[in-house]
Amino acid sequence: MFVDSHCHINFEGLADRLPDVLDKMRELQVSQALCVSVDLETLPSVLDIAERCDNIFASVGVHPDHEDMREPSVAELVELARHPKVCAIGETGLDYYRLEGRSIEDMEWQRERFRTHIRVAHLTDKPLIIHTRSSSADTLRIMKEERAEVLGGVMHCFTEPWDVAEQALAQNFHISLSGIVTFKNAKDVQDVARRVPIERLLIETDSPYLAPVPYRGKPNEPAYVSYVGRFIAQLRETTDEELAQATTDNFFRLFKIARPVAH
Repeated sequence: MFVDSHCHINFEGLADRLPDVLDKMRELQVSQALCVSVDLETLPSVLDIAERCDNIFASVGVHPDHEDMREPSVAELVELARHPKVCAIGETGLDYYRLEGRSIEDMEWQRERFRTHIRVAHLTDKPLIIHTRSSSADTLRIMKEERAEVLGGVMHCFTEPWDVAEQALAQNFHISLSGIVTFKNAKDVQDVARRVPIERLLIETDSPYLAPVPYRGKPNEPAYVSYVGRFIAQLRETTDEELAQATTDNFFRLFKIARPVAH
């Protein structure tokens, strides 16, 4: 069975058809999913799904690219992270892709928000879910300054070249690959998929975005993480079963989730 380590099934188009989403997961052999928070305003919908579904887990955090959302404090995030289904802090990180006439120096609010999340992770002993886009040098620098390696976590939807992956791995982080790895022109991501140590690899959908081939361009959902896993298995010249077992084991170990008892 595969696990989707990063999705947004509280978003419109997935939340309103949740029973179908869960049925499709079972059909395509996807056993669990982590529904990731992007802001405090929609966090209740994330927690509601996690409370209703035994196989769905949650995170707490505010996305680095959500500038106009309520700014989280350390104390508030620590309190929210006490929820029994919350297994991670994030997604957090840096995103310099859309500067819109501003400079990187103007993104200090993002860097401070990122530091806030890492400090919360230290206080709660939960791993981090890190988003980095057009910002890998600053992301890795802040991770090091704030001792993120003590907690570990995952670089989600990883799209950087191997040298960035190596630096993240050296800081005790996992690498998670999305449907982008199945795209024909995603050579850097495919190179990373072949080279990441199997014990540090996760797979995800980031749904409803980034659907893998053969669904590219269509709405994504957690069930499709099976296509991501099978594609990576081919790249690594291993079996689907071995890839699924390894990435599932990594998921439960990293997020400190008790394995369900088999019936």
